[in-house]
Formats: sequence, C-alpha cells, structure tokens
Amino acid sequence: MFILESIVTTYNSDGTTHAAPLGVWADDAAHPVLAPFKPSRTLDNLVREKIAVINCTDDVRVFAGCVLRRHTPPLCPSDRLPVERLAGSLSHREVEVTGIEDDKLRPRLHCKVIHEQTHAPFRGFNRAQAAVVELAILVSRLDRLAPEKVRAEIEYLSIAVEKTASDVEREAWSWLMAKVAQHPRHQQHQAR
Repeated sequence: MFILESIVTTYNSDGTTHAAPLGVWADDAAHPVLAPFKPSRTLDNLVREKIAVINCTDDVRVFAGCVLRRHTPPLCPSDRLPVERLAGSLSHREVEVTGIEDDKLRPRLHCKVIHEQTHAPFRGFNRAQAAVVELAILVSRLDRLAPEKVRAEIEYLSIAVEKTASDVEREAWSWLMAKVAQHPRHQQHQAR
C-alpha cells in the first residue's frame, strides 16, 4: 500500500466546498481508501454525502493554506460528480464511498473511482516541496504530537527548505511556521 498526499474536496452541509489535505491510501488506483482522523469536517462530509474528489497538486501553498484555513483554493466543477475540484489540479479522481470501516481514531472509507482526468504532468516534488507537505502534516497534528518531536522534525525539514526552496515554498513554509509559533503547547516549549 502507498499513500499519496492529496487535497480532497467534499461538500459541507450548507453546499459549500471543503478542501483538506489528506493522505490517500491505495493498493490499486481504482479503489482508494480515505482515512481522516476523528473528528473532522472531511469525515462528516464523506459519511453524509458519500462522494469526494481527490486532487493532485504540486503547489504546496494549497496544502499549507488548507491546513491553516487561510483560504479556499480556486475551484471548478468536476466532470461526473456534483463536487467541485481544484481548478489548478494536475489531476483529479472523482470517487464514491462504497464502504466504511469504523475506527475510534481513524475510520477507513473505501472508495471506487467514478472518473479520473489528468490536466498536466506531475513531475514530482523537490525536497523543499516535500518538506512543506511534511510540515503541513505536522501542523495538522500539533495537538497530538509532543513539542520535542515537532521541533526535531522541523529542524530536519528546514535543511531542505534552506537548500532548495523557491519563493513559493518559502512562503508556504513561513505560513506554517507562524502557526507552530502561535500554538499554545509549542509556545510553552519554546519558552523553556
């Protein structure tokens, strides 16, 4: 099984679109598994609507912006399902939930791909982009992770940003680092 870091779009109960970073698990491309943590809006939306769009992007500002709830990235209609997709996605897969495996922390929602389309080639992440995605994951788990672990991970990831980041990666990195600095558990740890 591999995990593809993606932006998953779902519908909120009021009909607006929710975009969230989510690692999509897959043994094969036709049957992805979504496993958001409890509680989460993504999980609520998936259970209620049973549809989503898995978006692949190489713009790490989208990952950082979604984690920080800075803004909703530009959206457009998807092709088959009534869920919007990222307008700037490199590819997207429209999925239906076919089964739910409950878990007290992280239920697994088994899906079936209804439609997929490639819009532009994915050339991979450079080291700085990968570091920003990893920092976005850390920021989404600040309440769950020990400050020492977060500090050690940031120290390691910052090497890639210092060596290989463009202005885009530096901008996303700075947004995420500001969130770490503002988090109460991590402020206390920094003061020691």
